[in-house]
Amino acid sequence: MIINTELQQKGNQFPNQIIDFSKEVDTLYFKTQNHVILQLTVLRDSVLRFRYATGGAFENDFSYAIDEDAHRGYNHLEVTSNDVNYIVTTSKLVVHIEKLSLQAKIYDLKGTLINEDELGFHYEESFEFGGNIVKMSKKAQHAESFYGLGDKPMHMNLRGKRVQNWATDQYAFGKDQDPIYKSVPFYIGLNKKKAYGVFFDNTFRTFFDFCHERMDVTSFWAQGGEMNYYFIYGPSMSDVVKSYTNLTGVPELPPMWALGYQQCKWSYYPESNVKEIAAKFRELKIPCDGIYLDIDYMDGFRCFTWNKEYFPDPKRMVKELADDGFKTIVIIDPGIKIDEDYSVYKEGVENDYFCKRADGPYMKGKVWPGECNFPDYTNPEVRKWWAGLFKELISEIGVKGVWNDMNEPAVMEVPGKTFPPDVRHDYDGNPCSHRKAHNIYGTQMARATYEGVKKFAYPKRPFVITRSAYSGAQRYTSSWTGDNVASWEHLWVANIQVQRMCISGMSFTGTDIGGFAEQPTGELYARWIQLGVFHPFCRTHSSGHHGEQEPWAFDPGVTDIARKFINLRYRLLPYLYTMFHEYTQNGTPLLKPLVYFDQDDLQTHYRTDEFVFGHQILVCPILEPNAKGRRMYIPRGIWYNYWDKLPVEGGKEQWVDADVDSMPLFIKAGSIIPKYPIQQYVGEKKIEQVELEVHYALGKHSSNLYEDAQDGYDYTKERYSYRTFKFHGREEDCVLQQHKRGSFITPYETYRIQFIGLPFEIKEIEVDNTKVSLESVNYDSKACSIEVTKNFTELQIFGNTDNS
Repeated sequence: MIINTELQQKGNQFPNQIIDFSKEVDTLYFKTQNHVILQLTVLRDSVLRFRYATGGAFENDFSYAIDEDAHRGYNHLEVTSNDVNYIVTTSKLVVHIEKLSLQAKIYDLKGTLINEDELGFHYEESFEFGGNIVKMSKKAQHAESFYGLGDKPMHMNLRGKRVQNWATDQYAFGKDQDPIYKSVPFYIGLNKKKAYGVFFDNTFRTFFDFCHERMDVTSFWAQGGEMNYYFIYGPSMSDVVKSYTNLTGVPELPPMWALGYQQCKWSYYPESNVKEIAAKFRELKIPCDGIYLDIDYMDGFRCFTWNKEYFPDPKRMVKELADDGFKTIVIIDPGIKIDEDYSVYKEGVENDYFCKRADGPYMKGKVWPGECNFPDYTNPEVRKWWAGLFKELISEIGVKGVWNDMNEPAVMEVPGKTFPPDVRHDYDGNPCSHRKAHNIYGTQMARATYEGVKKFAYPKRPFVITRSAYSGAQRYTSSWTGDNVASWEHLWVANIQVQRMCISGMSFTGTDIGGFAEQPTGELYARWIQLGVFHPFCRTHSSGHHGEQEPWAFDPGVTDIARKFINLRYRLLPYLYTMFHEYTQNGTPLLKPLVYFDQDDLQTHYRTDEFVFGHQILVCPILEPNAKGRRMYIPRGIWYNYWDKLPVEGGKEQWVDADVDSMPLFIKAGSIIPKYPIQQYVGEKKIEQVELEVHYALGKHSSNLYEDAQDGYDYTKERYSYRTFKFHGREEDCVLQQHKRGSFITPYETYRIQFIGLPFEIKEIEVDNTKVSLESVNYDSKACSIEVTKNFTELQIFGNTDNS
C-alpha cells in the first residue's frame, strides 16, 4: 500500500507548498496551495497533536478517547522560519515543518532526530464510501524498536510486523492472529535510548506497518476519517506511557476485592452448582472473592432477567454468597432478544434506542438469544437508559460487578461476524456509519454499564469488565484478553498480551487462566495460575464443554500449587493495591516489560518472558512442560531470589531452578514489600499486623504503602494512609525512615519487619533516637525480624555496639 509507484497508481494525493501560516494561542495552522491544512496543537511541551484536513475544512473535533481532564499547558512556545522550514520550539522539542511538502521532522533540544516523516501525510479518495483513506509514513531509524498496540498476540517488539485494528470476536485465536478483540492505536518507538509515542486517534479500521513492507519505513493509515495523531516524547518509555495514559484517562481505584482471585465458567448453574463451587473453595481454604454467572443464569439469554428454574430466588442466593465472602458478577451482552413480551426490548423499540440499517430498519443479528436488536451506545440518551437497567441487579439483588461480552459487536452467522458497514450510529451528535463506530462500540457499552453500576452500587465502588475496548476504555472498565486456548503456546501469548496491555494504558487486564477453549493438563494449569496471580486481573475461566477447570479439578498436587500461589497473591494485596493507586494517580503501568524497566540496556529490547510486577518484583513464568527451571534475563542491579532469599547480580542471563511447584521470582535490592496475612476473601479478617520485608542494599532506596477502607469513596477526601519508607543501607548499619500522609487510621498497630540480606548481625536498635532492647521489639534472630509500632519515624539498626 505504501510503495511510491503503487501509491501513485492508486491516486494518492500529497500536500504541496505552504502558502499561509497562523497561530491561535497553542494551535498553529499551516495551509497549502492545494487546500491541505495542518493543525499543530501544543498540548504540553512534550505532547503535540498533528491533525490534517483536505479540501480546506476540518470535521467536527470529537473524540471518545481523550480524557477531558488530560493535562494541558506548556512552558515555552516559539515559532520562527527560514527559507526551508517553519520551526516550532517548545521546552522539550523542536519541530521542522517543511514549506514545500508539509513534512515534519522532530528533534530534541540537543538536535537529536527523534522522528521524521518519509512521505508524510498523504491520502486517496474513497470512491466506495466517500471521504478519504488517510495515510502517514515515517522513516524508521536503524535498530529502532516498536511496542504497544494493546492485545496483539505476538512478539513484544513489533518491528517487522503489519497489524490492524478492527475489534473482532476471534474464538480460540492463535499466536500472531490479527485482528482480535481490542483496538488500541498507540505505539512506542525506541531508538538510541530515546522513546516517543504515537497515538493515532481514528476509530475507523486502522493499519500499522513497522518496517514490514519496507525495512526503513513505518506507516499507519485508516479507511476513513482524519489523519489525527498525537506525538508524545519521553525520552523514557515511562514518560511516554504516563503521558499517553493521562491523555486517554485513568480509572478510579477499584475495590480491593476486585484484586482478589475470581472463578468463572461457561456456565455455573443451577444455584446448587454455584453453592457447591463456593463451598469447595472454603473447604479447601483456597482464597476466592468473585464468582461469575455466564449467560445461562438468564431467562432464555434475555439480559437483565433470571432463569427462575435455575435460580428461583437470586436475591437470597447472592446474599448467602456474600455472607461467605463471595461477590457475584453477572454477564450482560449487547444483543437484546426480539420479543414483544420482553420489557427491555419493548422499551428499546418504544424509544427508538436500537441501531438501524442505512435504509431504516433495525439492525437485526443472531446471537445467543436468537434474533436480536442492538442498542446504540454512542447515543447519550441510550447510555442513560442502559445505565438505569442495572437498578434491580445491583441495588436490589446485590450483584457486585458486571461482565460485558460479545461487544465487538459480535454477530453470528454473518460475514465478518459483526454489523454490516451501513449500520448507523448517533456518535454523540456526530452521525456516522458502523465503519467509524465499530471500534468504539464495546467501549461505549462498557461506559454505559459503568455509569449504571456506579450509580446503583454507591457508596461502594463499581466493578466492570469488558472484552472489546478502544483507547480510553480504562476510564470505565477492566478487561480480559478473550477466548484463548488451553495450550503452552497460549500461556506464552497470555504473558505477552497482559504486558502489552499495561504499556498501552489498560493495566487492569488478565487472561482466562488455564485457557477458555479445550482442557489444560494439571501441569499447564499450575504454570498458568503461577503467572495469573501476577496479572492485575486474576480469574480462571473456561468453556464447560471441555471439562472442569477449578483449582481442585486436577490432582492434589496441582490444588496445593494453586493454593500456594493464590495465597501469595492475597499476601501481596497491599503491594498490589499500592500499585493500583499509583496507576490511578500517574498512569504508571502495573506490569513493566523489561524494555520499559530498563530501556538503556539493549539486552531488554527483544525480551518477552520476564516482567516487573509493580516496581520491585521480577517475575518470569515457566512456559514449557516438564521444566525443572529455565534460563531468564535478570535486569541490572542486585536482586534477591524470593524463595531462598539469596542475592544475585543482574545484567545477564542465567539458569534459575523452578520445579512445578515454584517459579522464578526476584525482589529488587532496597525494596520494602508489605504483606497482609492470608485471608479467604478480602475483609474476612481484621488486619492486626502488616509485615514489611526489607531487602538490604547499600545506598538510599524508597518504597510506598497505600491503604484506605478498601472500598467506598472516603479516600477521595484524603481519608487514606500513604506511607513512604526510605531505606539507607551501610556496611555495618542501616536506617529505615517513615513518613505518612492522609487521615485514614489503619486497624493494625504494629509492623513485623523482616530484614533480608543484612551483611551484619543485629546488635542494637534505636527507635526514634531512643535505644530499645532487642527483647522489647520481639527480635527473632533466626528470621532476622523485629516488631515495632506502625507510627515510628526512624528506625536504626546497628551491627556493632560502637555507634557513636
